[in-house]
Amino acid sequence: MCKFYKSVLFLTLVAIIFTGCAYSSSTQKGVVGVDRKQLMLVSSANMDKGAKEAYSSIIQKAKQEGTLNQNKKNALRIKEIAKNLIPQTPTFRQDAKSWDWEANLITSKQLNAWCMPGGKIAFYSGIIDQLQLSDDEIAAIMGHEMAHALREHSRERSSQNMVANGILGIGAALLGLDQGTTNLAAQVTNVTILLPNSREQESEADYMGVELAARAGYDPRAAISVWEKMKKLSNGNNPPEFLSTHPSHDTRIEELTAYAEVVRPLYEQSLKQKAK
Repeated sequence: MCKFYKSVLFLTLVAIIFTGCAYSSSTQKGVVGVDRKQLMLVSSANMDKGAKEAYSSIIQKAKQEGTLNQNKKNALRIKEIAKNLIPQTPTFRQDAKSWDWEANLITSKQLNAWCMPGGKIAFYSGIIDQLQLSDDEIAAIMGHEMAHALREHSRERSSQNMVANGILGIGAALLGLDQGTTNLAAQVTNVTILLPNSREQESEADYMGVELAARAGYDPRAAISVWEKMKKLSNGNNPPEFLSTHPSHDTRIEELTAYAEVVRPLYEQSLKQKAK
């Protein structure tokens, strides 16, 4: 590619990004007020297709290894809590009610849970067992993970990586940088551009998660106890916040305490409706 066309491609990519043509917001605000424009260059259809294939592969492997929904009691808890949370998702996006939601439990020591694009949820037994999670706490974690899918954070992250790699690749060619220099620039881009967005995504998922839980009749304050348990389990070994892809435990607890109070009336209203 000649230098002229490289320059045109580079400037076109920059123009798309900074004129806002590729930005969108996929969700309604909810009570917590999440309303941030997001860079979306990757199609949602491609993300959903990839998520479906990935989830199917993971579930099939768990079946073969005998680790899928092995603990019947906890598997039923996961599915019941998901069943209660899913009807609340239109608060943030109307199309979510038509997603092909699914929730499964995988036997593993990992302290992890996730929700892929399109509503494919997995909990690992380790996070339930080691943290001795209550239903309210499971709902807090699940609400958080569902919020990632509702906000299309995976799609946003993929788009950010596309932009970073595109600019670095074209910019390196234009400037005559060698591969080692380009790799270093990629690392700098990661901690100065991509990392803050990742923290922002985590905070958004926290806020939306407590609202989903509250609307479904789960105590939003349970999110606070989850991170207090996580803090205790980490024994202070988590990295400094400015080098972490997640907010620090203390920051998270402080923010969740505030937002749990914001959505508490929703929780109380849900309890009254259930009592009728």
